[in-house]
Amino acid sequence: MSRTLRILLPIALGLAVLALWEAIVRAAAIPPYVLPAPSAIGLAFVANFASLMASAWTTLSITLAAFVLALLGGVGLAVLFSQSRLIENALYPYAVVLQVTPVVAIAPLIIIWVGFERIDLALLIIAWIVAFFPILSNTTLGLKSADHNLIDLFRLYGAGRWQILTRLQLPTALPHLLSAMKISGGLALIGAVVAEFVAGSGTATGLAWRIVEAGNRLEIAKMFAALALLSLMGIAIFFSLAALEWALLHRWHESALKKVE
Repeated sequence: MSRTLRILLPIALGLAVLALWEAIVRAAAIPPYVLPAPSAIGLAFVANFASLMASAWTTLSITLAAFVLALLGGVGLAVLFSQSRLIENALYPYAVVLQVTPVVAIAPLIIIWVGFERIDLALLIIAWIVAFFPILSNTTLGLKSADHNLIDLFRLYGAGRWQILTRLQLPTALPHLLSAMKISGGLALIGAVVAEFVAGSGTATGLAWRIVEAGNRLEIAKMFAALALLSLMGIAIFFSLAALEWALLHRWHESALKKVE
């Protein structure tokens, strides 16, 4: 299948679904407060463009900040784990506990502890908690996946820990890290949205608050417009990280090499 067809096929399917959605809503005369037509959602987006885009920027900024912090913290801690079994055994169980604890259960506590006057910081912490573990676990796995025979060869030629880490373990872990980044980017967005829902306050002006606000006013078309923006943000994050993965791996790693059919 050609690259052009791979791009056009999902676009064509999406347009067909939207056309069918529009036709069903019109034919069945479904009330707009139950299910608005795509055309009504588009009009709502245009009418509320300024507020929706401002809220989208708020949510996106929290998402990106949480993702960067998760990336730095996860990689840094994974490197420590790879260098010290003692540190790994001491800290990894707590990282697992942090991952398996439902964020909606601890989000109210974090908001109370941080304070509503610093709600953006609370949202950042919650989004970071959600995005952190995939980076840590995948990078740790990647660092441990380095060929032990190559490690022994490095040591035979007098390489130190730092040389083994930078020239063997980190390149080996790179595919695992990039795969985790695609997961973590989406989770950071989910964490930011969940945190905004839990905050339940007008001080949180992200897209989740716009959805709650629109729902309370039965502005369902505006709700769908905000949801569409969230979906587009998630898609943009995923494909940006997928492009980064391809750029870093396509020359040498089997997962990104073009297969000859």
